[in-house]
Amino acid sequence: MKKTLLLKVDPNTPQAEAIQVAAEIIKKGGLVAFPTETVYGLGADALNPKAVKALFKAKKRPPDNPPIVHVGELQDVYGLVKEVPKKAEQLMKKFWPGPLTLIFKRSKIVPDETVSGLDTIAIRMPKHNVALALIKESGCPIAAPSANLAGRPSPTTAQHVLEDLDGRIDAVLDAGPTKIGVESTVLDLTADPPQILRPGGTPYEIIKEVLGEVELHPVAIADRKIHVNKARSPGMKHRHYAPKAKMVVVEGDLEDVIRKVAELADYYKQRKAKVGVLATDETATIYRADVVKSLGSRNRLEEIAQNLFRLLREFDLEGVDVIIAEGLPTEGLGLAVMNRLRKASGYRIVKVG
Repeated sequence: MKKTLLLKVDPNTPQAEAIQVAAEIIKKGGLVAFPTETVYGLGADALNPKAVKALFKAKKRPPDNPPIVHVGELQDVYGLVKEVPKKAEQLMKKFWPGPLTLIFKRSKIVPDETVSGLDTIAIRMPKHNVALALIKESGCPIAAPSANLAGRPSPTTAQHVLEDLDGRIDAVLDAGPTKIGVESTVLDLTADPPQILRPGGTPYEIIKEVLGEVELHPVAIADRKIHVNKARSPGMKHRHYAPKAKMVVVEGDLEDVIRKVAELADYYKQRKAKVGVLATDETATIYRADVVKSLGSRNRLEEIAQNLFRLLREFDLEGVDVIIAEGLPTEGLGLAVMNRLRKASGYRIVKVG
């Protein structure tokens, strides 16, 4: 088992020495976890097939689940893709750096391993000084899915990374908790009209304002399992974000949701299960369960998104058998949160009202 190096860095002005150590690891084909504004990513040189294979192995990631390639400058995109459409330039200028991933037709320099054999590539520029410094110092685009074991809740702190990957990767750059807490939005520009494959940190409504016509892929809004042949984006095909406990999501009007969550908590308690409830500030005091956690206020979706994965991991540490989660409205960041909750539950969803 390798020793995973923990390198503490300042999120705003990362120490050059730590970045150089991490970049040397990337250049030599190693694996480094690093913070972005969304979640922690696990980075490898995107142009080194051997390094990308090691990345999949460390995460136990299915080989047909392509990672996102992170760049440090807008011009870095041009070498990785066949063409940059006008719409892409418009979006890159407005939203980069930021939580928006764009899908292009890939160029020949991109190894098959990096794109899981697809003819497309997913690219973004992260809005985090540590991530940008690492990419620049490494001198290569960095392939980086979330820095967790496949299927687990994504990591929003270095501690979460170590829970899953300590001894499996070379280093972690620790710059404290991430700001957004859910992954980037993935927009497929090879589709006409452009299609959101995964809702995330850049809401659908804002992209629509810029482009006019944008579609939501059925998987992005699914409340049941949908079969996908080829995943053009992470988060489309396999079970993701899941805690160890069984999870049920209750969706509907808030009063009906509260009633049903309480009823389910009682049902599982009578069956001697240790019950967790994932509530909100407005409702947390209502429930009688072994563990009740609040995502934050329903009026502050940014706070809810930021707390989501951390709380799912905390339920694991508390050893609950079942988590009953309140559904949320699907406007703005709510769509990304609900996408993660539905997937985390394996689509165990109860509709009420």
